[in-house]
Amino acid sequence: MNLDYLVFDHSEDTEGVHTFEAMASVGPAHWLAVQQEVAQVLAWAHRRFEGERGAIDEGADWDYELQGLQEVASVDALSFDEATGQLRSHLGAPGQPRHTATLTLTGRDHFAQAFSEAFQLGD
Repeated sequence: MNLDYLVFDHSEDTEGVHTFEAMASVGPAHWLAVQQEVAQVLAWAHRRFEGERGAIDEGADWDYELQGLQEVASVDALSFDEATGQLRSHLGAPGQPRHTATLTLTGRDHFAQAFSEAFQLGD
């Protein structure tokens, strides 16, 4: 399965728990596509490892954390007043919102291997 927006970083701790973390930050035109990729990954994990999700430290095979954020930025026009030696600031109109999704999956060796194969991740 190919992913266009989610690029996963992989790490493994000393206890053999693998962590895959991806963050995608896009404008409104691409937000639905990011949501669809997140849903694709989670649907695969729930289907492939059905009933095995839960807290890793309590013996489960895999788990995930999902976070979202919407930010709206405004241009802050700065100018320098030579006479007073002060900066002046004028806040402009808000721009387009930026949507960010962060997906973190954790799992044991067999989850990590299957996940890496399914989403063509190379270490």
